[in-house]
Amino acid sequence: MALLHKHEGLITAEDFARLPDPGPCELVQGRIIHLSPAQPLHGYYEGTIGIPLGNYARASGRSRVLFGEAGLWTRRDPDTVRGADFVFISQERWARRNPEGFLDVPPELVVEILSPDNRKGEVMEKLEEYLAMGVDLVWIVDPECRYVLAYHSMFEVERFEEGDLLVDEEILPGFSLPVAEIFQE
Repeated sequence: MALLHKHEGLITAEDFARLPDPGPCELVQGRIIHLSPAQPLHGYYEGTIGIPLGNYARASGRSRVLFGEAGLWTRRDPDTVRGADFVFISQERWARRNPEGFLDVPPELVVEILSPDNRKGEVMEKLEEYLAMGVDLVWIVDPECRYVLAYHSMFEVERFEEGDLLVDEEILPGFSLPVAEIFQE
């Protein structure tokens, strides 16, 4: 398949979306970056947060949760498409998306679960991109240290530890999840 190049050696998000199953990867500033498949515990932690959050979204009928490295278009020219562990998006924002390709409107919440091979700089770069595209809240889940960092901005962060309830009444009214349940194996 021939790829259309906007810049020499770079591809667009539209080209990236048309690739036949390239495996786990992201598009970062027009270049494909291959990722390692998630370890089993990573998938487990996705479930301990994603299932309750998905149940909350379905019960409210006003939002949905996207799993499986949902592709978010975080930058353009050169394009960057990140694969979030999962996102929470209202029906209002969902209705504004382009139904073709990657999610091009900011969801209310993005959740990233750290893996042993994540480097701090990479995680902070993704966090900055999510917030810059208009995401209201980013949860960074740290299984090794057993806490969740909730970012509303790069300077407004709240730490939730094992004795706390993970809540955000503004974005997720009525939702709560004991942090200890996330890491219970």
